[in-house]
Amino acid sequence: MAVTPNTGRAKNVILFLGDGMGISTAVAGRIWQGQQRGVDGESNALSFEKLPFTALSKTYSHDTQVTDSAAGITAITTGVKTRNKVIGLTGEAKPESCASEAATSVATIAEIAKAHGLSAGAVTNTRITHATPAGTFAHTAYRDWEGDGDMPAEALSGGCKDIARQLVEAPAGVRLDVALGGGRSRFLPEAKGGKRADGRDLTAEWTKAKGAAYVSTADQLKAIDPAKTGPVLGLFAGEHLPYEVERAQSGQGVPSLSDMATKAVDILSKNPKGYFLLVEGGKIDMGSHLNNARRTLTETAAFSDAVQAVLDKVDLKDTLVIVTADHSHGLVISGYAARNAPILGLAGNEGEPVVAGDGKAYTVLSFATGPGGTEGNELRADPAKEDLDEVDYHQQAVAHLPSAAHAGEDVGVYADGPGAYLVRGVVEESYIFQVMRHAFGFDAAK
Repeated sequence: MAVTPNTGRAKNVILFLGDGMGISTAVAGRIWQGQQRGVDGESNALSFEKLPFTALSKTYSHDTQVTDSAAGITAITTGVKTRNKVIGLTGEAKPESCASEAATSVATIAEIAKAHGLSAGAVTNTRITHATPAGTFAHTAYRDWEGDGDMPAEALSGGCKDIARQLVEAPAGVRLDVALGGGRSRFLPEAKGGKRADGRDLTAEWTKAKGAAYVSTADQLKAIDPAKTGPVLGLFAGEHLPYEVERAQSGQGVPSLSDMATKAVDILSKNPKGYFLLVEGGKIDMGSHLNNARRTLTETAAFSDAVQAVLDKVDLKDTLVIVTADHSHGLVISGYAARNAPILGLAGNEGEPVVAGDGKAYTVLSFATGPGGTEGNELRADPAKEDLDEVDYHQQAVAHLPSAAHAGEDVGVYADGPGAYLVRGVVEESYIFQVMRHAFGFDAAK
């Protein structure tokens, strides 16, 4: 069917990033979501898969075939490919070199939006100082410098700022208007249960700005009046937020990704000039690092729900929505399970599992690398004798690693709204920045 491109200017740009959400993860996620809803999983579609403009993104970084999240988000938010471990700096920066930061810093799309009078925000279910959300506001030679307690003495003495400080100390003209996620420990001193070595309470410092608010529970976030509030910092856990499978039962008063994303839209929408918003489903990646497909797919479905919740609020006539991933993971969907067979079950047909060359069954989903692999002379377990419904079950992997490695194949890009027609073909990951900049109508020279 014909789709009419919207060539107008975007007032707002919302970037959804499913961390580690490669094509196989999206496919498995759609099957999982459909099966959970009692419909045909294979023909199901995630919310963003219904968007009319699509492309594939090449995710290699400046120095590696397979990117990490730091280099990935830098490419997307600045248009510059950089080295792994580096955020908001060009490829000339040296990882963990404080001295290289000043000369290699490059503006992010959020900072550019702020410079044009728009608002900007970041939402994540990881620490707000983690690589992807930090890619909207931070410029650092090492992604793990999230708090001063994470930094070596030479970096501190060299004048480098930890990522939490960069968020709070950013000048009003570029500081985020909304920052929601986890990572409270990087903002609080040890005396208040945090990990800051300098004794500062950055949450208190945040609230010194006019009208600024700090919240730490879902109820407090809900109580924020979007029309009256100033900048909002929400930190709902000391570290990352709980996985979706535990969030509702955590008793921590943690909002869902949908809750945070829609609240951010409400707050940012009061700026008549528009806004930029990043929404990250960061726990997709973390589930895959564990070879825990149940968590990966549950997070993917929750991410899809967040996209839909925002699509239901915004007007695509003036809002560009882009959904993508920073990199893939080595998740494999193996044959030949029957239609409607449980995606987290055994490969096979009519109740008979397929048997591999070692005489043992194998699961529909497996990983290339990760903790599910065997070590030394250890033999592969028979998953037919294991509880595949256990929430912490680890799918098997070919090669053992303590944490699964990322994968290097292209990832999907899905879009609708002003400028979305530019999302087509096979593109560089850094091209996504150019689409957003062009949609906003920002002069490249600025």
